[in-house]
Amino acid sequence: AYELRFTLLADMHKEVVGQYGVFREKTLSGKTFLGTVRTSFLIDPEGKVAKVYHKVKPAVHAAEVIADLKVLAR
Repeated sequence: AYELRFTLLADMHKEVVGQYGVFREKTLSGKTFLGTVRTSFLIDPEGKVAKVYHKVKPAVHAAEVIADLKVLAR
């Protein structure tokens, strides 16, 4: 519907989050549980991780990634 030019990942069996180390114990309102830690990975054209964004803040994250993409494109 949005004509995205990239593939989205659906990790229903938690395989990729496990490989990237972002499926961990979390705490919310005093309760501990397993969950995905909000993290993004910028992958370069060769398929290597160029940058890791920890504790992503949605309000500013897109601008951070766009800035880093411009640097990576040089």
